[in-house]
Amino acid sequence: MRLEIHCQDRVGIAQDVLNILVHFQIDLRGIEVDPSLGRMYVAFPTVDFERFQELMGKIRRITGVDDVKTTAFMPSEREHNELSTLLKTLPDGVIAVDTKANITIINDAALQALAVSLEDIQGQSLVPLVKGFNIQRWLESDDVLAQTRKIEIHGKRFIADVLPVMVPDESGHEILAGAVINLKSESRLGEQLVVFKKGDQESFNSIQASSNVMRRVVREAKKMAQLDAPILIVGETGTGKELLARACHMASSRTGKPFLAVNCAALPDNVAESELFGIGPNAFAGSTEGKKGIFEQANKGTVFLDEIGEMSREIQTKLLRFLQDGSFRRVADENEVRVDVRVICTTQKDLPGMVQDGRFREDLYYRLNVLTLALPPLRDRKQDILPLAELFITRLSARLGRKPPKITDACAQFIQQYPWPGNVRQLENALYRAVTLLEGPELDTDQLQLPSYTNDFGYLEKDFDGTLDEAVKCFEANLLRKLFPAYPSSRQLAKKLGLSHTAVANKLREYGINRKSVKI
Repeated sequence: MRLEIHCQDRVGIAQDVLNILVHFQIDLRGIEVDPSLGRMYVAFPTVDFERFQELMGKIRRITGVDDVKTTAFMPSEREHNELSTLLKTLPDGVIAVDTKANITIINDAALQALAVSLEDIQGQSLVPLVKGFNIQRWLESDDVLAQTRKIEIHGKRFIADVLPVMVPDESGHEILAGAVINLKSESRLGEQLVVFKKGDQESFNSIQASSNVMRRVVREAKKMAQLDAPILIVGETGTGKELLARACHMASSRTGKPFLAVNCAALPDNVAESELFGIGPNAFAGSTEGKKGIFEQANKGTVFLDEIGEMSREIQTKLLRFLQDGSFRRVADENEVRVDVRVICTTQKDLPGMVQDGRFREDLYYRLNVLTLALPPLRDRKQDILPLAELFITRLSARLGRKPPKITDACAQFIQQYPWPGNVRQLENALYRAVTLLEGPELDTDQLQLPSYTNDFGYLEKDFDGTLDEAVKCFEANLLRKLFPAYPSSRQLAKKLGLSHTAVANKLREYGINRKSVKI
């Protein structure tokens, strides 16, 4: 049993407590005093309830005793248990030695790292076990200072923080009592470095991922974000490829550095090279200053190349070299520029097919197709549609300063079944229009005003007016106009379509399709 006695600082009060224990013939197992808190702690074997009640009454009647109660631990026991728990839970190895470098304490992590048992190593000298640092000489030096050294123990390499343990003597001067060695293995240092470099994983919270397929994409993206290799994001238009790219940038070690986006489809070939790689100082007559390109401006950050499939083969060649060693030359400049940039690309095109057709460099494709994220279309992640709709409605309503309307059950069912060929972007735009024009408190199917659409035939006109023959002729005319530039003669077009030369010539004449009306 253990008692906590609240008492005054009076000479002889401890003796009075001990006299009572002697009177009851109780063996004292321990006594501790904390004068700063006015506490005295005593430990003794368990006694029966009646004797205990009588004992407590006598102690309470001692002059200077304010209160007495039981406690679970003596202060030294609590400190010992806390220290023991701390050493057991620490993932890094900890070894304590005395002034002779003999091991006094070693935790489980250190035993596991050294692959030894406690019985084999406790009490032994650490000196012959350590290579790369003479701990005995360090302990015997005149000025014992903390050290961080690379050492080897039992053939295993560690980074060791060697810290002196100083305790005050009776006069208050600190004297050396030993040392504590904190061991960090290479793998442990690697784990800590990864965590240190890790960016904001909460950046992925902006991505709606209720469906299993999107949860898998986000899971893979979080892992890829920690690396520096290029990422290729593939998916249909409107699936949120740039949103995912920004989340990867924010979750990487490059967070806080530039994130520059480039739309390759909107970048003309004649300016693409200068925009991406910059211009040298003497590129033009009278020009003395150069211009930094996107890659230089994004140094230490990320460049987002949207629709990489639209990039010309000349720029593809220069991009490939940049991805290989991070260097390039500005336009009209002989000096090499080296930057540290991560590249994230997106495409909705069939890059393998483009490689086969010779429209995309094979070596660049394999360079990019290392870390690939495939964003599914909205129709394949139906569980995300309703949460996305509610998110967009809440956001739009806040902008309009109105209460978010409720989605009716019929509307909720409709938007989950609609194929959404324009994906998330189409959903947001449809809701934007509907919420803006809505007058009531509920959003129903009619307010969305979405055209009929099927995966086989695309958009269907609701108010089709005409005969089947007129519809067939309209289809024929559109098809012939699309094919004519590639097959600009009636004989070539007839062979392509499997028709007679006369039949195709008549149709071209009927629809007014010729070299003057169709640009070749």
